[in-house]
Amino acid sequence: MPLSEHEQKLLEQIERELINDDPKFASTVRSADGRVRARRKLLWAVLFGILGFGMLIGGAVTSSIWFGVLGFCVMFGAAAIAVLNAGAAASKAPPGSSSPPSGKQGQRGNPVKSKLEERFRRRYDT
Repeated sequence: MPLSEHEQKLLEQIERELINDDPKFASTVRSADGRVRARRKLLWAVLFGILGFGMLIGGAVTSSIWFGVLGFCVMFGAAAIAVLNAGAAASKAPPGSSSPPSGKQGQRGNPVKSKLEERFRRRYDT
C-alpha cells in the first residue's frame, strides 16, 4: 500500500531531521540492507560448513574423537545459520516492503491461517 502525499512529506521531514541530528547514524541506517547481511552470513555459513566437514573427516582419519565432534558442532552451527538466513538472502523485495496478502490470494496461501482469521473476525467484528 503506497503512502499518501502527506505521509511522504512527513517521512521526508523525519529523514531530514535525522540526517541533521546524527549524520553518522543516518548513513549507517541508510546503507544497511538486510538482504546483503543475510547473503554475507549465508556465505560465512557455507565456508564454516566446509571447514566443519574437513574437521570431521580429519577427526575420523586421525582417530581424534574430540576433533571430529568439534567439526560436527561447527557443521551443525553453520547449517543452522544457513537455514535461518537462506530465506532473507533469496528474497527479491526490499525488507519492510511486503504487505499482507489480501482477498482470495491470502486464503489460497495458508488455509489454516485463513480459517483462524475468519473465526477471529466473526468473534470480534460483531
